[in-house]
Amino acid sequence: MLALLAALLVPMLFPRGAAAQEIKLATWNIAWLTLRPAGDRDLPRGLRHRRPEDFRLLRDYAERLAADVVALQEIDGEEAAARVFDPATYAIHLTSEDDIQRPGFAVRRSLRFTAHPDLVALDIYAGSRRSLRRGADITVEGANGARLRLLSIHLNAGCREDPVSQEGRPECESLARQAQVLARWIEARRREGVPFAILGDFNRRMGEDDDFLQILEGGRKLLRPTAGLSSPCWADARGGRPFISHLLLGGGAESWMLRNSLSVLVYAERERSYRDRLSDHCPISIRLRMP
Repeated sequence: MLALLAALLVPMLFPRGAAAQEIKLATWNIAWLTLRPAGDRDLPRGLRHRRPEDFRLLRDYAERLAADVVALQEIDGEEAAARVFDPATYAIHLTSEDDIQRPGFAVRRSLRFTAHPDLVALDIYAGSRRSLRRGADITVEGANGARLRLLSIHLNAGCREDPVSQEGRPECESLARQAQVLARWIEARRREGVPFAILGDFNRRMGEDDDFLQILEGGRKLLRPTAGLSSPCWADARGGRPFISHLLLGGGAESWMLRNSLSVLVYAERERSYRDRLSDHCPISIRLRMP
């Protein structure tokens, strides 16, 4: 009888560990998401301004995406982001800079997160007319205490395939400098032993031998779910194009990704005008199981 009582009490005194938490992680460049009026001198000439119905359509897609964390790019303030992501459901964190195209995150309010200082060094031309964008840096904490460090980025354009080491190409030289900044951020996370992910618009098609990717990896592979695949976003009769937005996992986070969970939310609207009304980028997502 005593042995039976002890057997019954053990599970009560020492409960089994809580189940792993599954989260959906996404990245979405919502091109020129701004509330500034037409004619604003900081906006490109000819930029099509979104109407209320466009914001409603974007919010519909955000609800369909139903991600727990979305790395955002090209966001001109929290108010603009709140037009797409319901403030009752998501908290918004953006870089603290004046750039119209700011990176950031929309984080489901049921998740705890800590905002870190911006990765300022990523803006290698800070204060100049050619100022680039900082990185938005947060840590998300799972229900069981597991932590995931996240960096939302939007890198320099103009060097999608050429070697970043190529001389005489200012765009590639700039991207190489940004790669060094990211490599230092990655190395810091590895020293801390923190699982991490870098998400966003890299403006870069990455093959296996890409020298940009090699700078980031520093001899230790990162998991890139988009590797070897083409994006179906705005695909035409010729098919999809290589991804330029990516999700890179490292520091142990690569083992958290659920197999075959990469997904692209393709817009149902096919008319050319919707590239401006929605975005020329589609949301890309994966699922992770945080221990």
